[in-house]
Amino acid sequence: MRTIPPGLSAHLAEGATTLCHCWKLIRRDGRNFGFTDHDNDLSFGGTVFAARSGLEAAEVTSELGFAVGGGEVSGALVSAGITEDDVSSGFYDDAGVETWLVNWSNVEERILLDVGSIGEIRRMDGAFVAEVRGLMHRLDEERGRLFRATCAADLGDAKCGVNLSSSAYADTGTVSRTDGALAIAASGIGFADGWCTGGRLTWLTGLNAGISVEVKVHRAIAGTDEFDLWQRAPQRIAAGDTFRVTAGCDKTHAACRDKFKNVLNFRGFPHMPGNDFIIRVPRQGEPGMDGGSFFR
Repeated sequence: MRTIPPGLSAHLAEGATTLCHCWKLIRRDGRNFGFTDHDNDLSFGGTVFAARSGLEAAEVTSELGFAVGGGEVSGALVSAGITEDDVSSGFYDDAGVETWLVNWSNVEERILLDVGSIGEIRRMDGAFVAEVRGLMHRLDEERGRLFRATCAADLGDAKCGVNLSSSAYADTGTVSRTDGALAIAASGIGFADGWCTGGRLTWLTGLNAGISVEVKVHRAIAGTDEFDLWQRAPQRIAAGDTFRVTAGCDKTHAACRDKFKNVLNFRGFPHMPGNDFIIRVPRQGEPGMDGGSFFR
């Protein structure tokens, strides 16, 4: 049950009200943006809520139990803070959203209606539509450690322990050839063919500086390294742009042992029988079907 502040409760009991909605957007990099459907800017809690921002909210649904509620927010990509480049770069992915009901004549009379996060963002003709998901969608996310054959750690994190600052696992390069969006070529990287497949490429200079993307395929051909990227660059890639690329890890026990010499930190269960073992039919006389260990 939600408790309405006394001041706002008294205002709601009056014959006429001066109410509006305010939305506070908290990006993953810590930057905050405020928007309101009122016709003047409002300010509270250290955030300025901009009016005339072209932001509009659709009907919000609230579900009982564990169903995920939410709604949509739409608006123009304007100078109020949301730009197409930032949306393309993923800065608003899973950003937090607070929805407030505010008395615009006295902003101290307000109540927090909902807390959610940004889901899918659709862009078209200079505008956007963002899905707002309720808190229940967090229950659909993977949490904690799972029993599976592949590693649960990410390459280079505290659980993994691999030092990605080492020249054995990371290098910098300069773009010599590119299609401007998904494919680049560089010379002098020095890694073996496929070494960086599944790794991370971070732009150091150019229009995409600071943005990271996963490497789809790495090919080393006659002294030239070619990289196909999983995600299209938000800005055009140009010859001369510099980047840093790290080795890729497919999270298998073999890669941890042979490629990174890090098997003591492997966070998976490689000897766990998979579905193919469970559904296979035993054959008479087949070795390894006596209940003993497969790995001795």
